[in-house]
Amino acid sequence: MPSRRERANAIRALSMDAVQKANSGHPGAPMGMADIAEVLWRDHLKHNPKNPQWLDRDRFVLSNGHGSMLLYSLLHLTGYDVNLDDLKNFRQLHSRTPGHPEYGYTAGVETTTGPLGQGLANAVGFALAEKVMAAQFNRPKHDIVDHQTYVFLGDGCLMEGISHEVCSLAGTLGLSKLTAFYDDNGISIDGQVQGWFNDDTPRRFEAYGWHVIRNVNGHDANEIEVAIEAARESDKPTLICCKTVIGFGSPNRGGKETCHGAPLGAEEIALTRAELNWPHGPFE
Repeated sequence: MPSRRERANAIRALSMDAVQKANSGHPGAPMGMADIAEVLWRDHLKHNPKNPQWLDRDRFVLSNGHGSMLLYSLLHLTGYDVNLDDLKNFRQLHSRTPGHPEYGYTAGVETTTGPLGQGLANAVGFALAEKVMAAQFNRPKHDIVDHQTYVFLGDGCLMEGISHEVCSLAGTLGLSKLTAFYDDNGISIDGQVQGWFNDDTPRRFEAYGWHVIRNVNGHDANEIEVAIEAARESDKPTLICCKTVIGFGSPNRGGKETCHGAPLGAEEIALTRAELNWPHGPFE
């Protein structure tokens, strides 16, 4: 059976291969968040690839939608109707794998994301809908509505004004079944974010009334696991602050803005495969 890191590396490999083939895209976030995604999707996310519209499924939203190959790789690897040809057609006209996730094109995509912060707002809406429906339909010993909403987000999402509005609302309403994973890698497409975004994000969310879990190593499965379990026990929405390396595994571009929004290049991909001990060819 593949190890956790091997499963995460499968996500990384598919992501960098698809971006390379398209000669366009964002490999950095998928490679940086792969370990978090592996733990969440393997051990916690309640879903059914054979019935993507199952009413009581958990909702997963990729608010940093430019990292769409993370989601498409997960859908492919977990058995949704997303095949290798779909991944090879990433960002191509009329493909089922557009550059940003679009609702209605791809099984398992819950909402359209692209404008940063929009997916976070959608996730708050999903969590609110769950709470309203549960209050209306659930009865003692019959919790027919009982699901979680998970959202991945980055610095760009938190820079947008919409994030302030919806996160304030989520805290006010006590949306305890909402868990957000903050990809705290310190990098945007223009470089290190310190010059234009130096908020104390944990304290900001605590002021909203959120449960905040700080300084989680986003490449340590055990720390991620513990954080998710703690989020499930809270009576507040939870922000899990994950320290990650953008482009994890890339020897020369990892941790730099050069892997944010451009293909790694054939030479760097070969070096990354060696670094990750991934002996398989493209899309294998």
